[in-house]
Amino acid sequence: MTTRNEIARRIESLLDASAELRARLAARPQGEAARDALRQWQAERLQREHADIVANPLYSKTALFFLSDIYGPKDLSRHEEEVRRILPVMKAVLPEAGLDTVADAIEVNTISESLDTDMLEALGQDVFALDIDKWVAAYKKVGRRDDRERQIALIASLGRSLDRLTRKPFIGTALSMMKKPAEIAGLSDLQSFLERGYDAFRSMKGSSAAFVRRVTERETELMNEWLPEERAAASN
Repeated sequence: MTTRNEIARRIESLLDASAELRARLAARPQGEAARDALRQWQAERLQREHADIVANPLYSKTALFFLSDIYGPKDLSRHEEEVRRILPVMKAVLPEAGLDTVADAIEVNTISESLDTDMLEALGQDVFALDIDKWVAAYKKVGRRDDRERQIALIASLGRSLDRLTRKPFIGTALSMMKKPAEIAGLSDLQSFLERGYDAFRSMKGSSAAFVRRVTERETELMNEWLPEERAAASN
């Protein structure tokens, strides 16, 4: 069974990896502007691809949170020093399941950041004039199917974890107890992520499994379409 200390070490390792990726980004001309342009375009692609889910009243609130915060342009790991400082509070207040959910969220972000770094290399200046053909061509050039699969699997796991947290007694109280320490540490973004995720999945009233399955199955189908050679190689 994973302990709180092991989860905390996992979080620290992921934050180290994110810091290295951001250092690479800072060394690129127009690095941050290029990354922001890529993430915004990708967020809009997700909104278009899953427009029917977003429009469904049962899923709407959760879909918007899911596509913008879990699988979208937000960057929780940019606060790595603040996260390190507040880890003792999280270890003391959050249940292990809640701490593990934070770790999964940071890992999704770290994998996404790594994939985005390679996408920026593949796109060059095209990142500032993106369309679906350019983006798919870069996606195919980057490849990394194992990491794409891990990203989708983590997103599914994170969705399930957030759903389970809404069923645990006192989790709302624990989040409230963390609010002030998070504000003091400059971690309002992370606190907001947890609170909005909790509220969004609580609003699903038992329908979250179907929602998460629809999103991740659709993204897996697209990955299989765009990386068929890597899929064939993996099956051999």
